[in-house]
Amino acid sequence: MKFRIGQGYDVHQLAENHPFWLGGIQIEHTHGAVGHSDADVLIHAICDALLGALALRDIGYHFSNKDPKYKGIDSKKLLAEVMVKIEEKGYAVGNVDAMICLEAPKINPFIPQMQEILAKIMKVESEDVSIKATTSETLGFVGRREGITATAVALVYKKD
Repeated sequence: MKFRIGQGYDVHQLAENHPFWLGGIQIEHTHGAVGHSDADVLIHAICDALLGALALRDIGYHFSNKDPKYKGIDSKKLLAEVMVKIEEKGYAVGNVDAMICLEAPKINPFIPQMQEILAKIMKVESEDVSIKATTSETLGFVGRREGITATAVALVYKKD
């Protein structure tokens, strides 16, 4: 069986009175991520990890922020399109391990719901989607609550 590994990273600015989408769900908070799409930093990092595993470039290459058809798009749709590309190459997702870095809000209560949503799109079990969160201990733009980052690593395997 052939395995491939990819990594992804994304960052978005946070701004007051923006919707806050993370891991496919909207979380009530005073600030939300700013971007061309819904700015779901977690899904974007996962998309980049999956695309990278098969050397398919990055999310911006496939879904340009200059293209009006992606303005405000639900990032779950982008992940679904990435999965089509993965499957067209004859691969499936083994697992994903992701880390979110933000100061607030605390996202631990939302992780199981995010795992379920993302697992369904990626056609894996919830336990195959690891989501962790940390802070930057008040350092840098994340610590000042100006932005949010996410990283992800994905393992894909060639289907028989």
